[in-house]
Amino acid sequence: MFGKLRKQIGAILRDLCRQKEVELVEGKAMPDHVHMLLKIPPKYSVAMTMGFLKSKSAIRIHRELLRTRGTLFGRAFWARGYCVSTVGLDEDQTRQYIRDQEKLQRDLDQGELDFE
Repeated sequence: MFGKLRKQIGAILRDLCRQKEVELVEGKAMPDHVHMLLKIPPKYSVAMTMGFLKSKSAIRIHRELLRTRGTLFGRAFWARGYCVSTVGLDEDQTRQYIRDQEKLQRDLDQGELDFE
C-alpha cells in the first residue's frame, strides 16, 4: 500500500504543515516510517505539532486514499510514538541523512553494509 500512496501521503503531510505554518524542510517516506525535518514556530510545541500531523493525516489518508467510511475510533495508522531531536548547527547533516534513507535501506536489505 505505502509504495503506491507515497506521493499522496507526502502531499497530505505538506498540506497539514502549511495549515500550522510548519515548514517541511526535508522528508523521506520509508516503507514503515517517515523522516521529516520540520521548522516549527515557537508558538507550537513539538508534541502538539506531531499530534496534529499524525491524527489529521491518518484521518485524511483513510478518507481520501483508502476510502474508508465511518469513525476511525480504535484504529491505528501511525505508530504511537515518535523520535525528535533539535538540529541547530547540524541541519545540513540532518538533511543529507534524510535524503540518503532510501539508499541506506536498500543496502541494508541487500546486506551490503559492513559493520566493523
